[in-house]
Amino acid sequence: MENLLFSLNATLPIFLTMLCGYVLHRVGLVSDSLASGINRFVFQLALPVLLFQDLFLQDFAAAWNGKFVLFCFLATLVSILLISAVSRLFIKNLSLRGEFIQVSYRSSAAILGIAFIQNIYGAGNSGMGPLMILGSVPLYNIFAVVILSLTAEADVSGADSGNSTGRKPDGKLMKKTLLGIVKNPIIIGVAAGFAWSLLKIPRPAVFVSVVHNIAVLATPLGLISMGASFDFKKISGNLRLSLIAASIKLILQAAIFLPIAVACGFRSQELIALIVMLGSASTVTCYIMARNMGHEGSLSATTVMLTTIGCAFTLTFWLWLLRTLGLV
Repeated sequence: MENLLFSLNATLPIFLTMLCGYVLHRVGLVSDSLASGINRFVFQLALPVLLFQDLFLQDFAAAWNGKFVLFCFLATLVSILLISAVSRLFIKNLSLRGEFIQVSYRSSAAILGIAFIQNIYGAGNSGMGPLMILGSVPLYNIFAVVILSLTAEADVSGADSGNSTGRKPDGKLMKKTLLGIVKNPIIIGVAAGFAWSLLKIPRPAVFVSVVHNIAVLATPLGLISMGASFDFKKISGNLRLSLIAASIKLILQAAIFLPIAVACGFRSQELIALIVMLGSASTVTCYIMARNMGHEGSLSATTVMLTTIGCAFTLTFWLWLLRTLGLV
């Protein structure tokens, strides 16, 4: 019971904050445009500053864990390849297959994940979160571009014709998007934090205070904007595929890779970060990218909603299980 209460205390505040965002949107205090603006602010400034803060205040040598970063990278790569291979067996429509693959592997490792970690270890401490992001997020973005480009169709009506041919990837689009990955604010925040720590650049008290004031906005505003963006009317007719994708995202990946991580010797904050990477909700970016790269998007929207609701229960379960086993 003590372990269950610990797990609930770590997860419930996150989802209750998201529920507040949903209620605020329903009563008109947070409009669609405001929710979009908040989300943009968090992604482009507050969250990168939060990750920068967690790293630039640390000793680089103490913060770096090459074995952990490599594990995150390999687990992400293997997940993407396996999901891509298996999806070919039962999804004939290329457009649906592309959406399915992306929402099955791509976690909300930033906003939702960092909030989860901070709720366990306290505000201002993202633990191994930045290293997990460094090992997984670049792959998330690169493969999303490749998969969505190769499976996009001229006709995105969503009908499963069974003989979709897809289209050739747009070289200019891929080049532009890959450049966008390099310029990704989250990646920049992590890289800048490591560089600041490595170069031992001075940290004036005033600067640290300003960084902190911006960083503390990331978690509450990010969760509120996510809740305000919920639209249950977007549940699509591809509910069966969405349920399969959600099961892969929330249960199957964690069930496969967490035992391997334990066998590799990872414990405590490392395992918490891996729970986030393997078992947190699909990011809302899945829907945004799908819509902007020639896909209908309803499968992505449905899966994002299902996983965001479902991870309130699955994250609690994984945390309870690891704590009961004495691993965190």
